[in-house]
Amino acid sequence: GRGCCDGSVCGGSANLGPPGNLRAVLIPSATRDMENRILTPQVYWAQRHREIYLRVGLSDVQKPDISITRNALHFRARGHGAKGDNVYEFNLEFLKPVQPQPVYRVTERQVCITVQKVESRWWDRLTKQEKRPVFLAPDFDRWLDESDAEMELNAKEDKRINSVRMESRVPKDPFVNLKWGYLFMYNLVQFLGFSWIFVNMTIRLLVLGKDSFSDTFHAMADVMYFCQMLAVLEIINPLIGLVRTKVFFSLIQVFGRNFILFVVLGCLEEMQTKPVVFFIFYSWSLIEIIRYPFYMLASMDTEWKFLTWLRYSIWIPLYPTGAGAEAIAVIQAIPIVNETGKFSITLPYLGFSLSLSLFLPVYVILTFIGLAINFRYLYKQRQRHFGQKKRKVH
Repeated sequence: GRGCCDGSVCGGSANLGPPGNLRAVLIPSATRDMENRILTPQVYWAQRHREIYLRVGLSDVQKPDISITRNALHFRARGHGAKGDNVYEFNLEFLKPVQPQPVYRVTERQVCITVQKVESRWWDRLTKQEKRPVFLAPDFDRWLDESDAEMELNAKEDKRINSVRMESRVPKDPFVNLKWGYLFMYNLVQFLGFSWIFVNMTIRLLVLGKDSFSDTFHAMADVMYFCQMLAVLEIINPLIGLVRTKVFFSLIQVFGRNFILFVVLGCLEEMQTKPVVFFIFYSWSLIEIIRYPFYMLASMDTEWKFLTWLRYSIWIPLYPTGAGAEAIAVIQAIPIVNETGKFSITLPYLGFSLSLSLFLPVYVILTFIGLAINFRYLYKQRQRHFGQKKRKVH
C-alpha cells in the first residue's frame, strides 16, 4: 500500500474505527444514556369495587419506595427484572380518587400492592390517561369482570351478615370477666407462692451448699402445703367448665404430689431431713414458675413466644427428674413405715394387718405409669401447638 506521511499504511489492515480521542468521547456518552434511561418493571393489575391490586414483577426487592401523592402512585426499588439487577420505577395516575396509604407485601418473586378506592365503585380502566402504559397488563390470576366481582362482594356481605346473626344467637356469658379474673388471680397466687419457694431454696443452696438439703422441708413446708392444697382447684376448674383441661391428667398430678407431700413427707418425720426433699421441691417449683405465668397471660389472651416455648419444653427434663425423686422418697419411706407401724390397720378376725408399706411399692410403679401417661399427653400438646405454627409458616 501507499505510505502515509507518518510512516503508517493507509490501506489493507489499517484501523478504520474512530480515532482514540473520539472513542473516549462516545463511550462515556453512551454509558450516561444507559444510566439516565428509566427502567420500568412489568406491572399487573386487577380490581374489585373497593380496592385495586397491583403486582410488580421484580424479584429480590428490599425496602421499596412506594407512595401515593396527588392521586398518583410512585414506585421505585432496586430488584431483578427484565434488565437484570437495576433500579426500576414507574408512576400511575389513577382514574378516580384513592386513599393515600398503600399497603404492600414483598416476596422473593414480586411486590404486591393494595390500594383502597375512596368510593366503592367499578372503574372502566385503571389510569387517567386513556392509552394503557406499555408496562401495564391485566393480572389474570385475580381478574374478574364487574358482574363476577359483584357476586364476590355479595357473597362476602352475606357471610358477614350470617356471622353477625350467629354471634347474636349465642348467649353472652355475663360472668365471663369474673371467670377470667378468678383464673388470673389463681395463677398469680400460685406463681408467687412457688416463686417464693424457688428463690429461697436457690439462695439457701448458694449460701449453705449441701447443708441446706436437710432443712428444706422445715423451711419450705408451710408455703408448699398452701400451694398444693390450693392446687385442688385445678381438678374443680375443669369439672365446672372454667377451663378445657382434661380432669384425668390434673387428677394424676395433684393426687400424686399431695400424697408425697402430706403422707410420705408430712407424716413421716424421718423423711423430712432426707436430701431427696430438696430435689422434689426444687423440680416442682421450677416447673410451676413457668407454667403459671403462661396461664396468667392466656387468661388475658396474650402470648410471649419464649415463655410458650418454655411451657411446652421445660417439662421434658423436669418431669422425669421430679418423678424419679418422688419414687426415691417412696422407696426410702418403706422401711420407716415398717419400723414405726404407721398407717397399719389390724384385722382381728382375719389375724393379720394391712400396712402402708404394702401399697408403697405399688405406688412406685404407678408413679412411672402416671409419668408415661402425662409425658405422652404433654408431648401431644407440644406437637399440636408447634406443629400448627409450622404449618402456618409454610
